[in-house]
Amino acid sequence: MRPPFSFRHLSLPAIIAGFVAVLVGYTSSAAIIFQAAGAAGASEATTGGWLTMLGVAMGVTSLGLSLWYRTPVLTAWSTPGAALLVTSLPGTPLPDAIGIFIFASGLILLCGVTGLFARLMKHIPQAICAAMLAGILLRFGLDAFASLQLNFALTFTMCLTYLLARRFIPRYAILLTLMAGLGVAGTGGDIHFSGQPVAFAMPAFTAPHFTLSSLIGIGIPFFVVTMASQNAPGIATLQAAGYRTPVSSLMAWTGLTSLLLAPFGGFSVCIAAITAAICMGQDVHPNPQRRYWGAACAGLFYLLAGLFGGAIGQLFSALPPALIHTIAGLALLGTIAGSLQRALADETQREAAVIAFLITASGLSLAGIGAAFWGLVGGVIAQLICSLAKGEKQAGS
Repeated sequence: MRPPFSFRHLSLPAIIAGFVAVLVGYTSSAAIIFQAAGAAGASEATTGGWLTMLGVAMGVTSLGLSLWYRTPVLTAWSTPGAALLVTSLPGTPLPDAIGIFIFASGLILLCGVTGLFARLMKHIPQAICAAMLAGILLRFGLDAFASLQLNFALTFTMCLTYLLARRFIPRYAILLTLMAGLGVAGTGGDIHFSGQPVAFAMPAFTAPHFTLSSLIGIGIPFFVVTMASQNAPGIATLQAAGYRTPVSSLMAWTGLTSLLLAPFGGFSVCIAAITAAICMGQDVHPNPQRRYWGAACAGLFYLLAGLFGGAIGQLFSALPPALIHTIAGLALLGTIAGSLQRALADETQREAAVIAFLITASGLSLAGIGAAFWGLVGGVIAQLICSLAKGEKQAGS
């Protein structure tokens, strides 16, 4: 049963969580979108239109799904998929690239309609999901403190502000930390705007063209990478946080959105993992049933970002990397701690969970698929072997 909707559940920490999630999402991977669009032969204006459409798509789906299910469902573009496109699209005409986007989105929609993906996720133990999430987020926690080496004054001030705020005003810790970071960066001259005027980039329709070679050679790998490295961790993140949102419905809605908007550059809309975790922490709200406003606010910021298209990446890139790394890591501390606790709580799944955590945290990539997917696979295989060995031992005794 869904919790009742109420504007009274909206809070300043939820607004800040939504802003930080969008900030981290854009600053961490917007540059890859520019590269992917360039690989497809898109002009600068067309690329700006792609970012506009992606912002609108993620905004509508994040806002709509979060409010409908009363769950912090945050969507994102497929960063692993975009990285694959950067290396696979050079030499591919833009209409063929649009055809690839439509083909992959159709496959995702098919997974949602048939329920295949949901049935698969039901067989993954929750401890392994939590371990995989902790492995994904570990890098962000490490980067937060590694930033002391990049900009000691900025990072130290933010860390100190966070600890003091957590002691006296915990609900506003991230807000005060962000304000402290902006203050130090501003006074130190570390915020650099490019001077380019902010403008709306109108998305342009591109008629798709389908070729068997591009659909098989690029479309299928793009679909596999998107599902394995983006949607699977995204769904696992929701489950690890205790949310039981219908998986098939999420796949169907995001797949349908991508399918409709692909001709305008909306190459993928997926379930977010890392940025979604920012909207699921206790800082958003002590009551988990009221944290959906964090993702809903992120949806509003996505829509705002979409209005400025190509300029949004430059606006976010004006901030120093140390500030982005530190605010992301500190915002995810609670989620990292909670994930580790859930991963290690069940002694019968502890070893498999540790294996899943280590594989995911290693950052390895096999067959073009990222570590999050292989962490899930490794954890499940380890759990099956451990369970089988335990069963044989009990049978022998």
